[in-house]
Amino acid sequence: MNLFEKIFNYQILSRLEDSGTSTTTSQERAWLKSMIELPVASEALSPALYSKLVAALETEEVVDLSAAFIEKARSAEKQPFHPHLRALRQIIANQTGLQLTTKLKDGRVKEREPAFPYKLEYSMVKREWYLLWYHLHYKALLSTRLNQIDSFALLSHPLPPERIERVQAHIKNLLEQRKRTATIEVVRRYNRELSRILYAFSCFEKEVEYDDASDRYLIRITFQGNEAEYVLSKVRFLGQRVKIIEGEYLRSRMLESSTKALARYGENQ
Repeated sequence: MNLFEKIFNYQILSRLEDSGTSTTTSQERAWLKSMIELPVASEALSPALYSKLVAALETEEVVDLSAAFIEKARSAEKQPFHPHLRALRQIIANQTGLQLTTKLKDGRVKEREPAFPYKLEYSMVKREWYLLWYHLHYKALLSTRLNQIDSFALLSHPLPPERIERVQAHIKNLLEQRKRTATIEVVRRYNRELSRILYAFSCFEKEVEYDDASDRYLIRITFQGNEAEYVLSKVRFLGQRVKIIEGEYLRSRMLESSTKALARYGENQ
């Protein structure tokens, strides 16, 4: 591609982006049609959007993966879709208060708690959806599994805009207080695997620094306090490629788990 073609293509893409238009390839359309033919698609998408996608992709071919992949026996897997997802997503977008009825681990039920839903989160470790919500009476930020939500209904009196602004500001302050940071060093002989290492931490805020004198990479990641165990699982997955050099909690947990492993599998055992 010559310089003129690059400039011309860039101008076209810029104009399409300004007008809110996006382009798709035939492979992307084929993949999308394959996805919406899955049984869970009709439940995860609204009826109007599902019908629109089916009509738009009617002439497209589906991706045939039967010859490329062989699926072996596996344990039962939880479906990533939950019946509450679509309704809660719309309520969060509308910034509406709720009355939540939830089930506790001991079997008790908390009924009609005043809540302001803030965000839906999916735990890659537990493979479950969680609702992050603000308790309007106790002014606390809570996280509840969708499976523990028995029912929910809109508040009888909508929250005034000024209170919604105060609640959102308080939520942001609480989330800021929960943030933790850690610095992870890439062991120098694994510098070539930097892309793989960064991919392992792709779901976190991060900054990468390169020290030319020592030829080493430092990755500073920011995460919520309740995500510490997930960070540790990624560090363990990377093994000898990385080392935690800042972050006392993570270092102490790695030392604890390493000590227990050596006690069980050490050379003298």
